[in-house]
Amino acid sequence: MMNFVEEMKWRGMIHDIMPGTEEQLQKEVTSAYIGFDPTADSLHIGSLVQIMTLVHLQRAGHKPLALVGGATGMVGDPSGKSKERNLLSEEVLAHNLSCVQKQLARFLDFDCGENSAEIVNNYDWFKDFNFLDFIRDVGKHISINYMMAKDSVKSRLETGMSFTEFTYQLVQGYDFYHLYTEKNCKLQLGGSDQWGNIVTGTELIRRKARGEAFAITTPLIKKADGTKFGKTEGGNVWLDSERTSPYKFYQYWLNASDEDAKTYIKIFTLMAKEEIDALITEHEEAPHLRVLQKALGKDVTERVHGADAYQRAIEASEILFGKNTAEQLKSIQERDLLDIFEGVPQFEVSKAAIEEGIEVIDLLAQKTQVFSSNGDARRMLKSNAVSINKLKVTAEKIVNAEVLLNDKYILVQKGKKNYFLLKAI
Repeated sequence: MMNFVEEMKWRGMIHDIMPGTEEQLQKEVTSAYIGFDPTADSLHIGSLVQIMTLVHLQRAGHKPLALVGGATGMVGDPSGKSKERNLLSEEVLAHNLSCVQKQLARFLDFDCGENSAEIVNNYDWFKDFNFLDFIRDVGKHISINYMMAKDSVKSRLETGMSFTEFTYQLVQGYDFYHLYTEKNCKLQLGGSDQWGNIVTGTELIRRKARGEAFAITTPLIKKADGTKFGKTEGGNVWLDSERTSPYKFYQYWLNASDEDAKTYIKIFTLMAKEEIDALITEHEEAPHLRVLQKALGKDVTERVHGADAYQRAIEASEILFGKNTAEQLKSIQERDLLDIFEGVPQFEVSKAAIEEGIEVIDLLAQKTQVFSSNGDARRMLKSNAVSINKLKVTAEKIVNAEVLLNDKYILVQKGKKNYFLLKAI
């Protein structure tokens, strides 16, 4: 079995570690948990850091507990937040929890004996916990001074914080205490912004259970250019293919800078150190081939979406830059087509006219504005610079229903880089 802490260290995945943690992990099979926020019906790639932490923990022979916060999701974690967020209804939370549980099940082994993974929901132990019992049995163990000293509280004193969010660290602290007493869980893992909440849990275990518990946090991932990891112009990069298509997901990793790719491949893959070092060396010899980004994109896309989705993402990527892609284009899914050509000029044309058959010059210069005039279209066609669905066409071409992609689209290319998408309606 690998050493969990050593594995995490060389991958750059440890920010803080409580004294005694490594000794605890070497002493026995240790249960450890990470909490996942169910404020959406999908996790995003920021959550992958914590998912991979649990994966490494299980590979090292320990037992991972993935806590989905059915109760804490109703409260709202103030850590890293500048203002209070909207609270979700029980119905929305129940839906989100179900979706998040299914995603976590793709990464962890739930049937491997002593260190099988478990998913737990803190709503199960909070739903019948009344307020008076909580403040009597939990609140009395943690002082106001202790709670006020936390960064998540101090950073909000000027702008204000509700009592609901102020008590969050007590609620999370009780999660750790409950799992310690009921599941013999002795270690909590999380992002570095969770250190204060985690330590509140270890303190509650010390004071209320006379026990000893431990903590490890991972660094918050930042891109080399200073922009936020996991964000694009379109928002979060989600693990759900309905929210972020496998094509866009793969493109996110493929477009990583060289410096970022060297960091990401250690954090988000299970490749061994020797394999990663060899890839970095190969990449540095020919950076333009983007060997590192391609290996990273393949590994993560296959793990999140499967091998078939990765292959479709590759085929979609080659539509723009590859050769002999006319056949691939015919079989491409509508969503991938729209993702690839997002932002290119689009024109609507009559589907009835296409089905009857229309001369290519009429289509491109009269029915749409791909060309400003018939003469302009004729010159480009004569110089063999116009393609319909990646196939070169001449001025004699009659465009009909046979060319329609997904029964509604026509891809026009003018020159090397100018694309247009026609939609038959």
